[in-house]
Amino acid sequence: MISAELFEDELQRIVANAIREDVGDGDHSSLACIPNSAMGKAKLLVKDEGTIAGIDFAKRVFNYVDADLTIETIVNDGENVKYGDIAFYVSGSSLSILTAERLVLNAMQRMSAIATKTKYFVNLLEGTGTKVLDTRKTTPGIRALEKWAVKIGGGENHRFALYDMIMLKDNHIDFAGGITKAIQMTQSYLQDNRKDLKIVVEARNLEEVEEILNSEGVYRILLDNFNYSETKMAVAMIGDRCLTESSGGINEKTIRKYAECGVDFISSGALTHSVHNMDLSLKAV
Repeated sequence: MISAELFEDELQRIVANAIREDVGDGDHSSLACIPNSAMGKAKLLVKDEGTIAGIDFAKRVFNYVDADLTIETIVNDGENVKYGDIAFYVSGSSLSILTAERLVLNAMQRMSAIATKTKYFVNLLEGTGTKVLDTRKTTPGIRALEKWAVKIGGGENHRFALYDMIMLKDNHIDFAGGITKAIQMTQSYLQDNRKDLKIVVEARNLEEVEEILNSEGVYRILLDNFNYSETKMAVAMIGDRCLTESSGGINEKTIRKYAECGVDFISSGALTHSVHNMDLSLKAV
């Protein structure tokens, strides 16, 4: 996972680019009818139920737009909310509140949906010891927000991007000429370039699991599209030699059964690519 400093940089870029995209040379709708001196107050109204996420991000947005805006937090990221709840109040320049409104809502609706789905998956695995992972199946440009939402929902982040972990998938293996060769070339590459990155290798069948185990230095084996029986056999073969991860079409109906096979992690792209936004509104008080 990337460092806190790099993550902070990602968030700042997201805010700056989103405001640039939305505001351009000015919020002319507001500028046309609201005096610069007007002061106001608004509330973030929940019109849905689930796990709220993005409140801390909203604070960053308001602060970026106008450092003099004041936010009174009622609930915190990760808490359950229901219809009619108020998440926070924001007060200060009416123009500034309106400038930040849409970015705050867009981000929080998306983040809350992801956090809600993640918490649902996490709860399904209660007592198994298996952790839920996200993937790189994220919305271009706002990956940091979506992965942050997964954490808020109780899940774990997989690699952030292509640069913070080695993940040898089927295409890498096939292009490299096989599993063993791909692993050996990767280890040489890391050594030559003085990089300390964990190596995850995808296995498509039990024979590939066995071949991966013949190489040292693999952090985790990804069991791709294995059935329950194959997963149990793979977990037994691997033992404590490295960590295990199940992936491939796993949903709320099957996730616990895979966890009961003994894998350490289950990754799901559905956490970020298949969610229904939480209904939120910013209303003047």
